[in-house]
Amino acid sequence: MPAASTEASTRVGAGSDTTVPSPSSAPSPTATAPAAPAAAPDTRVDLGTPAYRRMSLALFLAGVATFALLYSTQALLPLISASYGASVSDVSWTVAAATGGLALFVIPMSALSERFGRRATMTGAVAVAVGIGLVVPFAPSLGVLVALRAVQGAALAGLPASATAYLAEEVRPRALITAIGLYVAGNSVGGMSGRVLTGWVAQEWGWRVALAVLGVLAVACAVAFRMLLPEPKHFTRGSLRPGVVARTVRDHLGNPLLRRLYAIGLLFMTVFGGVYTVIGYRLTQEPFSLPQGVVGSIFLVYLVGTVSASASGRLVGRFGRRGTLYLSGALTAAGLLVSLSDRLPAVLLGLVLVTGGFFAGHSAASSAVSGTALHGRAQAAALYQSAYYIGSSVGSTVGAVAFHAAGWGGTVAVGLLAVAGVAGITLLGTLAARRPAVAA
Repeated sequence: MPAASTEASTRVGAGSDTTVPSPSSAPSPTATAPAAPAAAPDTRVDLGTPAYRRMSLALFLAGVATFALLYSTQALLPLISASYGASVSDVSWTVAAATGGLALFVIPMSALSERFGRRATMTGAVAVAVGIGLVVPFAPSLGVLVALRAVQGAALAGLPASATAYLAEEVRPRALITAIGLYVAGNSVGGMSGRVLTGWVAQEWGWRVALAVLGVLAVACAVAFRMLLPEPKHFTRGSLRPGVVARTVRDHLGNPLLRRLYAIGLLFMTVFGGVYTVIGYRLTQEPFSLPQGVVGSIFLVYLVGTVSASASGRLVGRFGRRGTLYLSGALTAAGLLVSLSDRLPAVLLGLVLVTGGFFAGHSAASSAVSGTALHGRAQAAALYQSAYYIGSSVGSTVGAVAFHAAGWGGTVAVGLLAVAGVAGITLLGTLAARRPAVAA
C-alpha cells in the first residue's frame, strides 16, 4: 500500500484542525509507539541552590566595588572644590569623566567578554579599577584627578555588561530578574557605603584619605568576588572581528524594544546623576548648612534602592514591565517635586522616592534587555550600559550647570523633563504592543 494511504485522515467540520485517523492508520493493540527523545536537562543555576547563592553574593560584591569606585568623588565635591579652588561645574567632571569613560568603553569591553569569557573580563576590569583607586588620592591637580577617573571608568566598563550577560547564560529564566535585581542592589549598596564612608572620613582627615580608605574597601570586594564567582558552564566563545561586532550592534539597535529600553535607562540615570551630584552642594548651603559627615550619611537613602531593586522582579510579575516603568517614573517625579521644599524631612522624603523609583525602573529595564536579546547578549547589555552611563554624565554635568544657574529648582526641572521622556517612551511601547506587526 502506498505510504499516502497509511497517512490518510478525515477532517471533522469545515476549517477544523481536528483529525480522525483512517482505519488503515489506526495503531494495532500490540504496536509500540517510538519513544520521544528525552529533553536535555536544564543545567543552569536555579533559585535557592548553593551555586545561585555564591553567584549572587559574588556579583553583589562586584556591584558594591563598581558603584563605590565609580561615584567615589560625588559626596566629596564641595571639599574637592575648596581644595583645588574650582567651581561646581569644573569639579563635577570628576564624576562625569568616570561615567563617560565607562560609557565609551563598555561596548569594546563587551566584545572582549564575548571572546575571552565573562569571568576573565570582569576579573581584569575590577583589578585595574581598584588599582587606579589606590592611586587617585594622590592626584596633584584637578586635571590629573579627572584623567585618572576617566581611565578608572573605562576599566570598570568590563564589569556591568559582562555581569548581566553572565547571568543571562548561567541562570534559569525564572531566576534572571531576581538575580539581576540583586546585582543592581549591590550597586546601590556600593553607592551608599562609598558616600557615607567617605563623608565621615573626609570630615576628620580630608577627601584624599577618604578616597584611600574606599580604595582598600574595593580591593577587599574584588578579592571576594573572584573567589566566589563560579566558573561559567554555558559560555560560547564569540568573535572579536569588528565586522561581526558591528553587525551584532546594528541588529540590537534595529530592535524597537531594545531602543526604547536603552533610552529609558539613559533618562532614568539623567535624573539620578543630576540629583546626587548636586545634593551635597545644596545641603551644605543655607538653609541647611549640614557638615560633610552628615551630608555623606544622607546617602543611606540608597538602602531604599537596595530594596526596590531586589523587589523589581515581583513588581514586574504583578504589573508587567511597562506598568513597573510607569510606577517607577511616577515615584521619581513625585520625589523631585517633594524635594523642592526647604524643610530637611521633605528633602529626605524626596530622595527616598527618587531613589526607590530609579532603582525599580532601572532593574526592570536592564533585565528586559537581557531577556530580549537572543544573541550577542554582552553587546545588548553593553549598549544599555553605555546609554545608562551617558545619562549619568549628562545628568551630572547638566544638573550642575542648572544648579549654578537656577538653584535646586533648575536641577529638578532637568529631572522632570527626563521623567516625562520615560513616560512618553513607555507609552509608545504600550501603543506598539497593540499593533501585532510591531514588537512590544
